[in-house]
Parts: sequence; C-alpha cells; structure tokens
Amino acid sequence: MMKHPGLWLALGALIVAVVPCRGAAELRPVSLYLQWDHQSQFAGYYMAQDKGFYEAEGLDVTIVRGGPNCLPCESVGAGKGTFCITMLATALEKREAGIPLVLLAQVVNRSNFEIVAWKKPGGEGGPEILAPKDLQGRRVTIWETDFRTQYTAFFDSQGIHPEVLPQYYTLSLFLRHGADACSAMRYNEYHWLLQHGVREEDLTVFPLGDYGVPVPEDGIYALESTWKADPALCSAFARASLKGWEYARAHPDEALAATMTRVEEANLPTNRPHMRWMLEEILNSSFPDANGGWTFGSLSRASYEASCAMLLKYGVIAAAPKYETFVTKAESGNVESQ
Repeated sequence: MMKHPGLWLALGALIVAVVPCRGAAELRPVSLYLQWDHQSQFAGYYMAQDKGFYEAEGLDVTIVRGGPNCLPCESVGAGKGTFCITMLATALEKREAGIPLVLLAQVVNRSNFEIVAWKKPGGEGGPEILAPKDLQGRRVTIWETDFRTQYTAFFDSQGIHPEVLPQYYTLSLFLRHGADACSAMRYNEYHWLLQHGVREEDLTVFPLGDYGVPVPEDGIYALESTWKADPALCSAFARASLKGWEYARAHPDEALAATMTRVEEANLPTNRPHMRWMLEEILNSSFPDANGGWTFGSLSRASYEASCAMLLKYGVIAAAPKYETFVTKAESGNVESQ
C-alpha cells in the first residue's frame, strides 16, 4: 500500500471534507446588545470575545453596538438578542414596563453620575457654586432619559430647585455658558469637557454617589424566561464576561487596543486618550479598592433595596421585584468561580 501514497492523501482529504470541525459545530450562537456605541465602557466584553473566553464556554458571541437607534433592553425583549448591558435603574424600569429582565452579574457598582458646574458662572466677583445649595435657581441641563431620576433624587435630597433644561446628547449649552451646570458621567462627559479646554479649577463637581444617590450601574441581563429555560447558558456567558473584565484589568493596554479597533471600524468620533480615561474610570468603578465596599460581579441586597426605594419614591416603578426574583443564582455562582 505504500506504493500509492497519493491514494492515501486523497482519502485523507476526503475524510477531512466530510467530517466537520467538532469544536466549531458545538459553539452555541448568542448575542450581546451593548447600551451604547463601542467604547471602553464595554472593554471587558471585547476581551472575553478576543481572548476566547466565550468560546471556551461553548459560546459564539456576536456583540451588537447600541445607540439611539438600537435599544438593548427592547432588543432582548423582542427576541432579537440573548443578553444585554444596561443600568440597574433602567432594568427595573423596563421590567415594570413589561420586559422581564433578570440580573446575571453586576459589573459597575460605583456610581459615575455627576453634576458639573461652573465655579464662577457669572465671572469674577459674582456668586460662586461651591456647594449643592448654590445650585438653587440655577440653570442645570439634565438628560431626558431614564437617567433623570438620579438627578431628581439628588436635588430632592439637597432641598434645592434648579431651573432644569433638557440636555440630550450634547454639552454645548453648558460649554457656551448658557447653563450653569450640567449632568455628566465621570468616565465620559467630564473628561470630554477637559479635552475641550475646560480647566478643572474652573469647575465644581458633585458626584451623586457622595450625596446619597449611589445607584449601581452596568449589569449583564437576560430575560427571565431565558434564565429559567437555560441557567447553564446564562451562567456560562456571565462567567466568561467577568473573566474578560478581569483580563482587561490586568492588561489595560490590550483592552484599550481592542476598544480602539472596534471604534475605528465603526468610524466613531472619539480618541485614544478619552478611551484610556474611560477605561481607567470603569475599572475603578467595577473592582473595589482595598477598603472594599462591594464584591466584583455581585449586587448586594442593600444596594438593590436602596435603588428600588428610590425608584418607588419617585414613581418610576409601582412595585419592586423581590431580590431573589430579580438577582439570579448565576450571579453568586459567577463570583464564586472567579
């Protein structure tokens, strides 16, 4: 038989052609809908995809960028996506509206919501804004979205009544001194102002978390029906995602490069220094410091109940689901597996 090596090569090629790749065939296709355009806010998911953590869990994950025309919760609710990233307050509001989301893992536990004000809005010699009470009667721009409640709670807790104006997707009114203060995320709009020439010493910043509004932010969500039908799938996805975030923390330059690859492919208007700032802030908001404060990947009962109490107080939701109903066992399982 060794006299006919060509025959054996041909037979080998035929066997390869008719026998599919077992590993690829077993990967289960799922999708993840981000809550906004590609940016460092989602670097951990990029790492989970690029480093093969999803594949190691048997998943073929498609990451779908969000934005004004692609809403993550609604996409999952309509059956277009398997998982989504959104904030805790948003998830509770959407559940109230008929999209039965459940939490698989809590990624961002520290609030990044801020009020950013001009320290001297009227110029030298005029009244300054140094404390929350100085916002009384001032023109403040606030997002007209599901983020509004956090700012309403801040104003109420401080007993102030500013003149609230819609902010939408730009800080132009504030930048041109048409408003005395604006809403911002620490990892995004605040740094955007600095990049546009605003000096830190000219600003007064009020982090909402320092004033009694510490609502946890980004989490990984699925429909309750998806969790009940296949908890192993949900746990695998959350586990790989958290591993991606741990990798991003250990390799921030690689995570930044992965982010910029997606940003450039989508031709998005941002830059590397801004994405680096965002990544650092997101990592600091996800992983607790030496003093603790939270557990990576986990939402505490106390944080959950405080968030529900705020949403109930301001009429965002009429009733809050029980902690055990909303926070799945996948979450604690993921934390223990790290």
